[in-house]
Amino acid sequence: MTLPQSGPMVGTSTPDAEYSAPHHPAQAGAKADGRRRRLPWWVEFPAMVVLGLVIALAIKTCLFQVFSIPSGSMENTLRIGDRVAVNKMAPLLGWEPAPGEPVVFKDPGGWLPVQPASGNAFSDAVGSTLSFVGLLPPKDDNYLVKRVIATEGETVRCAGKTLTVNGSAVSEPYLHPGDDSCSGLDFGPVTVPQGYIWVEGDHRSGSADSRYHQGGPGAGAVPVANVVGPTSAIVWPLGHLDWFGWLGK
Repeated sequence: MTLPQSGPMVGTSTPDAEYSAPHHPAQAGAKADGRRRRLPWWVEFPAMVVLGLVIALAIKTCLFQVFSIPSGSMENTLRIGDRVAVNKMAPLLGWEPAPGEPVVFKDPGGWLPVQPASGNAFSDAVGSTLSFVGLLPPKDDNYLVKRVIATEGETVRCAGKTLTVNGSAVSEPYLHPGDDSCSGLDFGPVTVPQGYIWVEGDHRSGSADSRYHQGGPGAGAVPVANVVGPTSAIVWPLGHLDWFGWLGK
């Protein structure tokens, strides 16, 4: 016997697929306000650029600054075109230059020739801005990188092929192939003044370092106050990446 089909029962709930909860006016308004508050891309993009520049400036000021190697005076440790990161926080943490460390320092005067401007005012302005925030090496190229040989109170001397500090020969495995410690330039003995360091390049025969500036105020030595910090790493090019340590050792 076939039973007659019954219609929908009174009071039963509507299936989930057919159920739609009413939207609360306040929620709909909040979503609309959220969409309206989003900034257009031509406002967001410059804001992100400015934020990035501020972050880069903070890193350069407090943490690390990148410098470019313009000459072969530190080969083969550092090569022409290498970009090195200098730890600017190290001096704040009590670090002091020590023999054997490569350091970056500001020209104490007369070590570097004056660099002429490029002649393009726009490119000079852009380069100076990017250098200021730390995205490019310093625009004035008024910085050098050398290795610390002796510190204040120590006596340095070179005779024949032997470099000595306080009378003891210095082992220099980092020297450029074919160079010796003196490379034909004997000098000394020179006692490093207080507050100064004696620096030389690893490519001894191609480095105009403390040996060539002995007529200055520090008798060739560099003021510690001019030292930016230790070179902690080679960050460019990728094929020459190297890490010298947090304090550059």
